[in-house]
Amino acid sequence: MLKVGITGGIGSGKTTVCGVFKILGIPVYEADIQARLLMNTDPELKASLQNYFGSGIYHDGTLLRHQLAEIIFSDRAALEKVNNWVHPAVARDFEGWCIRQASPYVLHEAAIIFESNMAHRFEKVILVTAPDDVRIERVCARDHLPPEAVRKRMENQWPEEKKIALADYIIDNDNHHLITHQVMAIHRQLLMIFNI
Repeated sequence: MLKVGITGGIGSGKTTVCGVFKILGIPVYEADIQARLLMNTDPELKASLQNYFGSGIYHDGTLLRHQLAEIIFSDRAALEKVNNWVHPAVARDFEGWCIRQASPYVLHEAAIIFESNMAHRFEKVILVTAPDDVRIERVCARDHLPPEAVRKRMENQWPEEKKIALADYIIDNDNHHLITHQVMAIHRQLLMIFNI
């Protein structure tokens, strides 16, 4: 089974693109969703978070995500610590998930594949891109955040140009190009390249 990463900055539309791959029968491991789940269920990860941020970061056993987000998006050292604990837990979970799949390839969707030096784990990486103003508008509408808060989060991710240079495939999700055609082209290429 081939492992393909799919990434893109906040608000780029990774979820929408992954939805098209799911329609094609390709399983998608949503790393951000699984990371949130693991921060509430993985004892080792929970202990690391509580030791560093204090037990008040959890309420009735559930991580106070907004409180953690406020801290880590304004404190790079804290963000790095969290990433160093979360990424290994997610990697272990992904490997277990892959064993249970029966498809020619799987997608591992994560916002910071390049930033966290994970690209080497995949045979190919797909990048979903969109202009900054479109991304900000999407996240403001989705998460009910002010534009400044979205820009602050974007600053913690690499600029699009840097990721474009490293990606194997690019999907332009700027509201002007059809996503379905782009996904189908990549799907066919992946099946052809790997003789599936």
